[in-house]
Amino acid sequence: MRLSVTAESFRLARVFTISRGSRTTAEVLTVRIAAAGFEGLGECCPYKRYGESIGSVREQIESLPPDIDRAGLQEMLPPGAARNAVDCALWDLEAKRAGKRVWELAGLPAPRPEITAYTLSLDAPEKMRAQAAEQAHRPLLKIKLGTPDDMPRLEAVRAGAPGARIIIDANEGWTREIYRDLVPHLQRLGVALVEQPLPAGDDEGLRGLARPVPVCADESCHDRASLPALKGKYDVVNIKLDKTGGLTEALALRQAAREAGYGVMVGCMVASSLAMAPATLVAQGALVTDLDGPLLLAEDRAAPLRYDAQGVHPPERALWG
Repeated sequence: MRLSVTAESFRLARVFTISRGSRTTAEVLTVRIAAAGFEGLGECCPYKRYGESIGSVREQIESLPPDIDRAGLQEMLPPGAARNAVDCALWDLEAKRAGKRVWELAGLPAPRPEITAYTLSLDAPEKMRAQAAEQAHRPLLKIKLGTPDDMPRLEAVRAGAPGARIIIDANEGWTREIYRDLVPHLQRLGVALVEQPLPAGDDEGLRGLARPVPVCADESCHDRASLPALKGKYDVVNIKLDKTGGLTEALALRQAAREAGYGVMVGCMVASSLAMAPATLVAQGALVTDLDGPLLLAEDRAAPLRYDAQGVHPPERALWG
């Protein structure tokens, strides 16, 4: 078995801005694992917020033995981007060698399309209203907030897309007091979900607060080990493969979260269709699917995921799985 890793860059269709900064490209690592004439593919997006970089994640991947398997991988690498790319490549390789789809190997029903959110880039209110109007045909819009000027932006988006469901991601940018003050306005404007309003290391302030708008743990939830600390603070968990460390743990986290009474959101980093493909399996039946990474790109993989009025479709064999 031979493992290789390559850094790749995909141009974005427009500058993408959140409260932490802006970007014009999606920087990813692609893992290829070859064996017996077959090649499995996986992709990850290292995230600075979690202490990752292209270089550090590449080093983690290149430290693995060439004969790594999925069970051994869970022990050798922690949850994160490196383990994600390798885990998904191993699933892809196993499916190709068996002549089956990944969902068959995992004992899952055949996946169906899922409606996905479309993320609006952080900008001045009037520009966000224009973005919202341009995307008003989409049933679900996501807004990146977490700044002192959040309410004018939210009002502008609602005015631009009066019929869309709206979810917001505060990116750890609020305090307990800001959250409490904003809740009536979120209800008034029909916000369906709030992601990570408080910093992950300081989210005890959510405990005991009324949550008429469901609150979702993003940075506070990585894998199954995260779940006990979320009790009493969150209603929903956001499962991202770059946080769980791959499809294997993502599926296990989904089951554990549902058993614990949490709703499930499935999210993504800004990356290509190869990164989204495994996540479409986890998104089946999710409360919220947020797999819009490829919709933000100006270029994508050779066999990209299909998006239409039904949502994001499962991957074709030529892409993954």
